[in-house]
Amino acid sequence: MIWLILGVVIWSGVHFIPSLGLAFKTKFIEGFGENGYKIGFSIVVVLSIILMFVGWRSTLPDALYVPPAWTVPLANILMIIAFLLFGAAKHPTRIKRFIRHPQLTSVIVWAIAHLISNGDSRSVILFGGLGLWALLEIPLINAREGAWVKPEPPSMGKEVQGVVISLVIFAVVLFLHPYFAGVSPIPG
Repeated sequence: MIWLILGVVIWSGVHFIPSLGLAFKTKFIEGFGENGYKIGFSIVVVLSIILMFVGWRSTLPDALYVPPAWTVPLANILMIIAFLLFGAAKHPTRIKRFIRHPQLTSVIVWAIAHLISNGDSRSVILFGGLGLWALLEIPLINAREGAWVKPEPPSMGKEVQGVVISLVIFAVVLFLHPYFAGVSPIPG
C-alpha cells in the first residue's frame, strides 16, 4: 500500500509545482535549463506512475464498502464521458467552450466512475487521491493563468474526428483493462 500512496503523493506534488512551487521551478530552470526541468518533471511523473502501478498490483484490496451492481454500467458510461473529456484536451472541440480544463475534469469523472464501482482500500487511495488532486489543481491553474479565453468552435469535421479517436481509445482501454488493472470493467 505504501508504494501506491507514495505514487499518488509524488504525482500530486510534482504537478503542484508550477502553481505552488514557482520559486522552486524557477530555481530549477535557472540551474538546469527549461529542457532540464521538463526532463526532470517527466522522470518524476513516470516514477510516480510506476509506483502507482506496482502499488496497485501488490496491494490486496480490503473492502470498505460494497457498491451496488448497477454502478458498474454507470461507471462505464462515466468512463466514456471521461475519455471524451480527455480527448477534448488534445484536439479542437466545442467542449473547451464550456469546460476550461477538460483533461482535469476527465480525471475527476474517471475517479468518480471508479469510486462508485470499487469499494476497496486501494481504489479509494488511487482514484480518490487522483480525483482530489485534479479538484485542487483546477483552481490553482485558474489563479495562475488568469481570465479564461474561450476558444473558437472548430469545424464539425474536427469535432467528429476527435470524438471518434476518443471512442476508439476508450474501446482499446476497455479491452486491455483486465491486463493492466487485473479487473474486467465489463459486467457479467
